Amino acid sequence: MSKNDQSFAAARAKGGKPEEGLWDTAKVILQALAIAFFVRTFLFQPFNIPSASMYPTLKIGDYLFVSKLSYGYSKYSFNFSFGGFTGPPLVSCCSFIDFPGRKVWAANPQRGDVAVFKYPQDLNIDYIKRVIGLPGDHIQMKQGVLFINGTEVKKVRVEDYIDPDAESGMGPVVAQFQETLPNGVTYRVLDFGDTTPDNTDEYVVPADHYFMMGDNRDNSQDSRFLDKVGYVPVENFVGKADVIFFSFAKGSSLWEVWKWPFQIRWSRFFNWI
Repeated sequence: MSKNDQSFAAARAKGGKPEEGLWDTAKVILQALAIAFFVRTFLFQPFNIPSASMYPTLKIGDYLFVSKLSYGYSKYSFNFSFGGFTGPPLVSCCSFIDFPGRKVWAANPQRGDVAVFKYPQDLNIDYIKRVIGLPGDHIQMKQGVLFINGTEVKKVRVEDYIDPDAESGMGPVVAQFQETLPNGVTYRVLDFGDTTPDNTDEYVVPADHYFMMGDNRDNSQDSRFLDKVGYVPVENFVGKADVIFFSFAKGSSLWEVWKWPFQIRWSRFFNWI
C-alpha cells in the first residue's frame, strides 16, 4: 500500500477525510487574514518614516503604528498604502464614500499630537507632523521662537543633537531645544540657525482646520508654507502616531535580514511617541 493510500485509510479510520484537514487549515489562515485586515483597516495602521522632518522625535527608518480610532473615520481613513509617507497608495478603497459629516466617531486632534494626515495638495500622499495650532489659534514664528495666541512657547536649550550619519540632512551636530506647549506637552526640536521658516507672518487657523509643524523646524515642509501644506482640514487626519515598533538605520533594506543585527536600532523598539 502506498503512503497516500495509508494516509487516506488512516483518515477514514478516524472518521474524517483528507480534504477536511486541508479545509480546516485554510479556514484558520482566512480567519487570521480577516483579523489582520480588520485591525489594519479600523484600528492600527503601520507606517514608516522616509524623511527627516520629524527629527529628533522620529528618524528615517522608524516603523510605527498609527491609531485610526484616535480621531474617528473619514473617507480618507481607508486608503490602503504600504510603505512610508510618500507616493500613491497601491490599493485605494472607500475613498468614494461620502461619510455623514466630516467624520464618524470623531475625536478632535489635541495640541502636541504627532499625527498622520493626507497632504492637502495630493490626497494620495501621507504626511506626519505635530499638531501645533487648533481652530481659531493665532500662530507665528519670531526668530525661531513659536508664539501661540500672542504668548511665547517655552523653549529651553538642551544638549546638542549628534547625528553621526548626518541623517537629519544638515550636518552631524545640531542645536537642540526642549519646547513645552500651553497644555504641558513637551518634546524636542532642532534648530539650524536663522532660516526663512524662523520668521513668519501671523497665521489664523480656520474653523475645522489645524496647524501642523515638524520638530526638525528648519527642514520641514509644513503649515508655515500655505502654498504647500497650509492649514490641514480635520477630515484629512488618518490617525495618531502611537508607538515605534521597529527601526533600522538609514539606507538599510528591510529585506536584507542578514544585516539586521548591525543595522537595527534596538533601543527604539516599542518607544511611545
